[in-house]
Amino acid sequence: MRIAKFLVAVAALLVSTACNGRKSMAETVAESQQAAAADTAKKALVVFFSHAGDNYGVGNVEVGNTKIVADYISEMTGADQFEIATDIYDGMAYKPLCDLAKEEAEKGILPEFKGGIDNIDDYDVVFIGGPVWWGTYPQVMFTFFKKYDLNGKTLIPFTTHEGSGLGRCVDDVKAAYPEANVVKGFSIYGHDVRSGKTKVEKWLKGLGY
Repeated sequence: MRIAKFLVAVAALLVSTACNGRKSMAETVAESQQAAAADTAKKALVVFFSHAGDNYGVGNVEVGNTKIVADYISEMTGADQFEIATDIYDGMAYKPLCDLAKEEAEKGILPEFKGGIDNIDDYDVVFIGGPVWWGTYPQVMFTFFKKYDLNGKTLIPFTTHEGSGLGRCVDDVKAAYPEANVVKGFSIYGHDVRSGKTKVEKWLKGLGY
């Protein structure tokens, strides 16, 4: 996709050169390279929470649904990854997990997560992904939102779900980061992710990747 953008830029500048006769071929190519470099200089990061183990619709899985989508995004865009990981939900059956997630949402509990990002300011674009629990992202993601300032960046929400779509996730990202550019989100059924790579690819192409 980046090569295509570069070739389009070259063609446009060649037309401009033919019309005004002022630029040499070397100058035209140099300007195209600068434009392409400016585009690829935008660093992207995929921030996500994903739950392995007992999941509705797919059973007990070793790799969570959202992790699979995050891997697709990184593969297709070259984006780095940070997984919001916590031990709180490990080994829980689906029903107890739902009950705990509901309690956390109702009480505004912000669970801790492991690790951190030292270079968050280096990223211009951040994909934000997670399952939809009780209408929005899991509460541990709101812990991340509280810790890291993503205002001024382009934020791209995505979710895995079994009927909730994007829920309130886009609105909650906008509320957390009112000065960010929050673009159209993407949702996919959790039971579809293992065969849904082309859906993710189509979405990313629509974003210009």
